[in-house]
Amino acid sequence: MVKREQWGSRIGLILAVAGNAIGLGNFLRFPVQAADHGGGAFMIPYMISLILLGIPLLWIEWALGRFGSKKGHGTAVAVFDYLWKNPVAKYIGLLGVLIPLAVVVYYTYIESWTLLYSFFSLIGKLPSTPVTENVSDYLKPFSHFLVEKTGQDASGLFLTPALETYIFFVITLLINLYILYRGVSAGIEKVAKYAMPLIFVMAIILMIRVFTLSSPDGRNFLDGLGFLWNPDFSALTNPKVWLAAAGQVFFTLSVGFGAILTYASYIKPKDDIALNGLAGASVNEFAEVILGGSIAIVASVIFFGIPATAMIASNGAFNLGFMALPAIFANIPYGEFFSFLWFLLLFFAGVTSSIALCQPAIAFLEDELGFSRQKSVLALGIFLFIAAHIPIFIKGALDEIDFWVGTFGLVVFALFEAVIFFWIYNSKEAWKELTRDNDIKIPYFFYYIMKYIAPGLLIIILISWSIEMLPSQLTKTDPGAWIGRIFIVILTIIGFLLIKAAWGNRNGRTHT
Repeated sequence: MVKREQWGSRIGLILAVAGNAIGLGNFLRFPVQAADHGGGAFMIPYMISLILLGIPLLWIEWALGRFGSKKGHGTAVAVFDYLWKNPVAKYIGLLGVLIPLAVVVYYTYIESWTLLYSFFSLIGKLPSTPVTENVSDYLKPFSHFLVEKTGQDASGLFLTPALETYIFFVITLLINLYILYRGVSAGIEKVAKYAMPLIFVMAIILMIRVFTLSSPDGRNFLDGLGFLWNPDFSALTNPKVWLAAAGQVFFTLSVGFGAILTYASYIKPKDDIALNGLAGASVNEFAEVILGGSIAIVASVIFFGIPATAMIASNGAFNLGFMALPAIFANIPYGEFFSFLWFLLLFFAGVTSSIALCQPAIAFLEDELGFSRQKSVLALGIFLFIAAHIPIFIKGALDEIDFWVGTFGLVVFALFEAVIFFWIYNSKEAWKELTRDNDIKIPYFFYYIMKYIAPGLLIIILISWSIEMLPSQLTKTDPGAWIGRIFIVILTIIGFLLIKAAWGNRNGRTHT
């Protein structure tokens, strides 16, 4: 077995874990979810979900990763196999490798859009829209630019992205692979130490600039903050608001991906997980709620008003992040610079997340198949380059893959983590693993949350999502949807074959 790496410093670990969580979801998805679900009405279930689901499941993944570090393994495949002496356990653990791997297939492509937009902002090639009273007049040229640059205006099955879009995708993929090639300490940790402070500096500069904006009819940043934080209590009876809030917590903390488990497996067996996990989550929440919400939502409310902001958000994350914000920057002094800064921020945030999503697959190849770091990165790079052509060139495939792995799969895997650790393994032993050698004490009431409340809520979410979303998803018959499903099936089969090969090569050796 290849000797496993370890993090070089505690601050590097915390920044890397925070970078894993801080991504496009913080600055694109969160503002959209909040604006589309009533602003302040969204924040109450969001905070409740953070306490009852986010933090407990985050600590569970940290504990599973530290448990794996003692055994020399860094994926749920091996960890589940140790916890549950059943042949099916390792195949369930495969979700912790396949989910982030499938997500990164299309995430890297979306990430490349941010680099493309940043470059075009820098050279003054983004559209410029004069101030009008109709919000659609703002969005139209940016919508055309986004469509043109991402190929979404193609008819039929195939998309035809512009050449520069494809070039920037290749550049983005190569950047990710180079960081991974450098390794955990010299690559991921080093990037996090530089990228995370830059993300915060850029976000704070943008927030300050947004707070100085005002509309001709008198709207300012207080109106935007009021929309985000003043709750509409009647909306709390809407189950969709609760589902959206819980889903955002999963995305923002990277819970259910398996990446945190892998990151935690590179710590020493007696290192702290309670304070490290809480510190990483706190950095992420500050980036999302304070910075992410205060840039996109506040700017949109100032320029377009609350009803128009909600309308923009209801049409998807790209409208707010890729159209509304650039439209606003086009109408302020030095707007091109702030647009460049906005998309560069998104790019750095995307990179710190995409490399984390790649790491479970790297760890699997290294730990279970004995690949070297270089061979693992090469194999991953070839796969990602080939697989990414599906969301790039096949219409509808990206949305289909995103639903099954980025929505449905997250909840399923998080449920397996909680059930296997606290029910199938042993809840008392699980609690011992969670609370040993920590710098802070985890309150005992979290034991009951992790054993009863979190799994119960996950089951409710899974059933609710299935009732609300599965029927429409399963009835999709367009070719792109079927290609997306076939891709997931083929990826799963490949994973099963690799597990059989890895366990077969052990020649009857048992776990120690």
